[in-house]
Amino acid sequence: MSEELRGLDTERLRKYLDRAAPGMVGGPLTGRMIPGGKSNLTYVVTDGTDSWVVRRPPLGHVLATAHDMSREYRVMTALRDTDVPVPRTHLLCEDTEVLGAPFYVMEYVPGTPFRTREEIAPLGPEGVRSVAESLLTTLGRLHAVVPEKVGLGDFGRPEGFLERQVRRWRKQLDASRSRDIPGIDELHEELARKLPEQSAPAIVHGDYRLDNVLVGEDGRINAVLDWEMATLGDPLVDLGLMLVYQQQPVALGRAAATSAEGYPSPGELVELYARTTGRDVSRLNWYQAFGSFKLAVIAEGIHFRHSQGLTVGSGFDRIGEMVAPLVAGAHAMLEED
Repeated sequence: MSEELRGLDTERLRKYLDRAAPGMVGGPLTGRMIPGGKSNLTYVVTDGTDSWVVRRPPLGHVLATAHDMSREYRVMTALRDTDVPVPRTHLLCEDTEVLGAPFYVMEYVPGTPFRTREEIAPLGPEGVRSVAESLLTTLGRLHAVVPEKVGLGDFGRPEGFLERQVRRWRKQLDASRSRDIPGIDELHEELARKLPEQSAPAIVHGDYRLDNVLVGEDGRINAVLDWEMATLGDPLVDLGLMLVYQQQPVALGRAAATSAEGYPSPGELVELYARTTGRDVSRLNWYQAFGSFKLAVIAEGIHFRHSQGLTVGSGFDRIGEMVAPLVAGAHAMLEED
């Protein structure tokens, strides 16, 4: 097995698919890993005629249960007949004997996950704006889906969602403390003290941003990906975190796609979301502050693991520099809230 295909034995996969979905595959499978993911592993496999996508937990995932895979598979399957664009799912395998971990197979959808300004800039200012507006309206469509109508009424516990989220990310912070971070404990206390009244429950993606969607050549979103953090809760956390990502100036060491000419300002996107969804966004500063806290905790965790020699790859040595500005920005947001 090549280094690129670690975690994917194409012969074992072919034998499984022949049993589970006879006629689906017409010949020997070859595959390649899709780079860029930091969590679950994603591969494109083909029999020379058709292509599919296989997704599985990371290598060495000690607690390799079906939970994450079944969660992603379930929400995408539930959304397949809505106007939220998702890849069509084919099958979920919870038998760890096949690939060493649970996995699922879904449709291969063409498109680009824009990460850097140089990738999106050739679309021109109007094209860039169209992509951003499509990103926002797609989020609105997701938040308009009634969970019970698509079989997701038990997908999460909306009651007390924000309180649990703030508490959860504090625990994540405590698990990766390796240095003093001025203001971060006070930030947590302020977030807990100023909890807004929750917005009407909806399906929450959990990590909604430009490089977690595939954009087609026509500028429209072909598919929303990476549903591993999806749940039911307050959908404004999606909007708040998306805006925090937008205001990070660097992606992969280069100017972020959201800094391209034509990309709407956060205020314009909030106005569009409010207009198309009818949701009250008057407390959105809190949600952006929470998004900053969440991203700061994630960055601190990566910094901690890097300092322990547990991560490899470019950019990890500087990710700790993100934490202080995120904390400061969150405090500023709360002061304006």
